[in-house]
Amino acid sequence: MPDRVRTYLQQAYQTLSAPDAAAMVAGSAVDAMLKEIGYPDGSLYSRIDKAMADAVLTKGMGEWAHAVRLGSNRPRHADADEPHVTPAQAAQSVEFAEALGNFLFVLTKKIERGIEAATPSA
Repeated sequence: MPDRVRTYLQQAYQTLSAPDAAAMVAGSAVDAMLKEIGYPDGSLYSRIDKAMADAVLTKGMGEWAHAVRLGSNRPRHADADEPHVTPAQAAQSVEFAEALGNFLFVLTKKIERGIEAATPSA
């Protein structure tokens, strides 16, 4: 995984005992991933939607990414009604961020290597 993404994921895991912090950093990890794969412009909301429209993210992945985005926004913006995330919500956000990173970077690289290994030399 790219260094910036890996750093956010590590911090998200390290802060699970502080759910608000873990949720915010998980959101940052998702943000960094989308920027890394070519979606640098606009809000995180619009970049998630663009990645879904481009079939980079499935509908389910996009919906979960939006849930992580909203969860990271609540403590960051001190939401009046529900400012804090629960430990379970934070853990789900971190779990998604890791899964998305594995999908976008780790699995993609494994597939590329597998195709290369399976392709006969000229």
